[in-house]
Amino acid sequence: MKIILISIRKDDNKAYKTALNDYEQRIKRYLPFQQVVIDIPKKVNQLPVEKQKVQEGIALQKQLKKGDYLVLLDEKGKEYSSQNFAKYIEKKIAMSYGRLVFVIGGPFGFSEEIYNLANEKLALSKMTFSHQMIRLFFIEQLYRGFSIINNEKYHHN
Repeated sequence: MKIILISIRKDDNKAYKTALNDYEQRIKRYLPFQQVVIDIPKKVNQLPVEKQKVQEGIALQKQLKKGDYLVLLDEKGKEYSSQNFAKYIEKKIAMSYGRLVFVIGGPFGFSEEIYNLANEKLALSKMTFSHQMIRLFFIEQLYRGFSIINNEKYHHN
């Protein structure tokens, strides 16, 4: 199994990149993991919101493969504690999907087509955060989940 984190919109902040790369390397000790950033052309920002979501959805679909288990990080998704998220990840790994794909959408969410393709939705919080923060929070929680699964010291009950 491979876990993929796809996000819409490029970010050049070096502090985020450093932290994201650190957690990516930690996660790779447990299984293959990859971050994919879809850089949408700036002219798309000038389109009406629904058309922006459609364009982002088209770009996202190009990253997906048949058999992917698609999880949207969405404010209306199911929320988990860190311990329950670890159990969630453990179950998904046991189900032997080829790729477990998590997606952080653009600033306006996802197109209807992407919602229809998704296997489920997951929320990190009821609060709203920047996409950069969501990437960092998610990847940290993924690492924390693996540390819980493996009874390592990173997470304290």
